[in-house]
Amino acid sequence: MPPERLQKILAQAGYGSRRKCETLIVSGRIQVNGHIACIGDKADNNVDRITLDHKPIAQFEKLVYIILNKPRGVESSLAPQGSRVGIRDLITAKERLYPVGRLDADSEGLILLTNDGDLTKRLTHPSYGHEKEYRVLVNGYPNNHQLAIWRQGIVLDSGIKSSKANVRMIRKGASGTWLRVIIREGRKRQIRRTAEQLGLQVKRLKRVRLSTIRLGSLEPGDWRHMSTAELDNLRKEVLRPAHDRKANYKWQSRMQSKDRWGQS
Repeated sequence: MPPERLQKILAQAGYGSRRKCETLIVSGRIQVNGHIACIGDKADNNVDRITLDHKPIAQFEKLVYIILNKPRGVESSLAPQGSRVGIRDLITAKERLYPVGRLDADSEGLILLTNDGDLTKRLTHPSYGHEKEYRVLVNGYPNNHQLAIWRQGIVLDSGIKSSKANVRMIRKGASGTWLRVIIREGRKRQIRRTAEQLGLQVKRLKRVRLSTIRLGSLEPGDWRHMSTAELDNLRKEVLRPAHDRKANYKWQSRMQSKDRWGQS
C-alpha cells in the first residue's frame, strides 16, 4: 500500500473526521517514527510507527460496502426518532457503517452503507455530480409541459432552482404514471417537492441506482455486500473527471432508452 496522508490514516483508524484528525496533527499530538508530524505528511500504517500522545494508533478498520433495499417506513438515519426502525437495525454487520445519502421514511430503494469516508465524500458532495436514478409513481398523467419544466429545473419552495433532470415517462396505469427520474443533486425531498410544484403528487418513490451501483433484485429489507467487480467499477467512476462522467451517462441513457420498470 502506498503512503497516504496522515489525516486519512487517522480517520480510517477511527479517530474522527479528517478535519478533527488534522487538529490532532496541528496540535503536535501525532508522531511518525518518533518525529512530530505536520499537515501534509504521509505514512504507511503497515510500516511506519504512528503514535497519538506517544501511544500506537489503532490499525485500520476493515472497509465494508453494503447495498440495502430500504423498505418504506424505515428511516435511513442511524438514530431513528421514537420507536421507528432505522436502517442499521436491518444490518447484522458489526463494523461502524454510515449511509451514503439518505431516503426519507416514505421512500424506498438503494442505500449504500460503508465506513469508507473518501468514497462517501465523492458520492455525496454536489461538486462531483454523481447520478441518482429513481422510479417515481405520480398521481394522474403529467403532460409534456409539466415534464419539460421538470427537465429544465424548477424554483423550489425554498427559492432555490433545482438543476436539470432527466425525466422520462415509463408507463401509465390505473394508479397513475411511472416516471424514470435521474438527478445529480440531492436536496431534501427534492423529487417530492418538485412534483408538488408541478401539481403532481408522488405516491411511490424508489431509488434504483447510485452512480454505477444498481439495486438489482434485492427484496425490501434485504442487503448484500458489494462484489469486487462492483466496487472496482465504482472506484473508477468516482475518480473520473466530471465531464467524462457526463458524456458516459448520456451514452448510457441512449442505450437504456427501452428499459422498463423493474430493470435496475
